Amino acid sequence: MAEIPSDIQAMPFEQALAELEKIVADLERGDVPLEKSITLYERGDALKRHCDRLLKAAEARVEKITTDASGNPTGTMPLDPA
Repeated sequence: MAEIPSDIQAMPFEQALAELEKIVADLERGDVPLEKSITLYERGDALKRHCDRLLKAAEARVEKITTDASGNPTGTMPLDPA
């Protein structure tokens, strides 16, 4: 798998997602020359992988609040994404 370019690695999630959405819109229009389409697709793939990585990291940090039988908070535990 190709390495994610450093300019993408430095992007916050929201910026990367916005650029990915623009690339998808450009490609869906169908008026982009072939060579540019390939370049856009490759950048879009890198942006998608970066967004996936950031989401997984955020998911790992999210915790689930645990409660007792009365509904009172008792602590936290890692979120079970399953």
